[in-house]
Amino acid sequence: MASPKFTQALEQAGQSSNVADYQSILTDLQSRPSPDDLAARLTALSDAVLAGNLGVVGTRTIITSIIAALRAVENHDFWIEVGQHVVHAIPSSPLSSSLVEQSASLRELIAAGHEANEDFLSAAKLLAEIPLDSSQRRIPDAEKAVIWIRIVRNYLEVDDATSAEMYLNKLKNVMHTVADAELQLHFRLSAARIQDSNRQFLQAAKSYHALSFSPDVAEEERLHTLGMAIKCAVLAPAGPSRSRALAQLYKDERTAELAEEHGILEKMFLDRLLSAAEVDKFAQGLAPHQLAKTADGSTVLAKAVVEHNLLSASRLYSNIGFDELGLLLGLDGDKAEDTTAKMIEQGRLAGSIDQIDRMIWFEGGEASGEKGSGRAEVPVGKEMRRWDSNVQALAEDVERLADALQAEFPEFVAAQIAV
Repeated sequence: MASPKFTQALEQAGQSSNVADYQSILTDLQSRPSPDDLAARLTALSDAVLAGNLGVVGTRTIITSIIAALRAVENHDFWIEVGQHVVHAIPSSPLSSSLVEQSASLRELIAAGHEANEDFLSAAKLLAEIPLDSSQRRIPDAEKAVIWIRIVRNYLEVDDATSAEMYLNKLKNVMHTVADAELQLHFRLSAARIQDSNRQFLQAAKSYHALSFSPDVAEEERLHTLGMAIKCAVLAPAGPSRSRALAQLYKDERTAELAEEHGILEKMFLDRLLSAAEVDKFAQGLAPHQLAKTADGSTVLAKAVVEHNLLSASRLYSNIGFDELGLLLGLDGDKAEDTTAKMIEQGRLAGSIDQIDRMIWFEGGEASGEKGSGRAEVPVGKEMRRWDSNVQALAEDVERLADALQAEFPEFVAAQIAV
């Protein structure tokens, strides 16, 4: 509570309705060591100014000075306490419609206090209350971008990708007019994080990888961003698109510096089967949303690993039974069939399924990635042609070997080989 002497000074200033008197009171507060009741004095001063008859210009001047006095005190809780009181008092003032800019400045200051205290949700909600499309003042696109990016980043800190994406969509309408390189960088990084949170892992991997080349990003952050690109590529659905993303990352020489991510990247790029121990080790470095459960009860990582191992199995086998494939993937036979059918139907795996004999036939080569294109039309005929080709190659190898022996050891050939 403010002292009686301070209250008396406010009453005298109110009677005179002189801006200079209020300014003198504020200057006196700032010139003295901060008293314990500084918050009470500033709130009392703001109440007196908002309820007085200083006019639009005078009220704006004093409220702006109070905001400056708040900023001068390096105490985040103080910003929140006094700032919230003034923000809530402004709407009841008859001049509230003329204090839009001051109200916005206060909200930014309070939000900064919440951000410092890691209360990101409160910060985002306060910033969202700032009217950026008001007819009373024209706000440049760059200033709108600053506020919206802060809102997006605060929502992402609390894993609210839905709210963050709403403000990112607003940013898309103005970022083409913003020249600030730092704002552009934050925009691109926020877009990648939202793609990641929404499990659009392939797009997120590409966005993170592109950011890792940005000269505006510090060297350590570039490697961190590259690591995020690898994680997202690993979690992406197996298929031709992911294979291309893995190839781009594997060919990036910097990935060798990321020991934790490089091992699994190399195995996936080379279509090698992943063991449970390798997957568990990789999972330790993932964010909570990257380990979330899908509709069928499995995690995003587990699903990605099963699809990768299925794709790797297609490189090793021409055909395999449902149960045998399930044993390889750590699933039951029916689940293995269902996973294979989905990948073939989505064009991520080339092959066909014989449900009568409970067999899966794999086609050689890469799938096209187009829906419905992974199903082979004549698997048996093609297997016969492959068998004929293999027999012919074996016969040619035997003939070349016999010719080599004939040239090197003619006497031995004459004695041992019947022509």
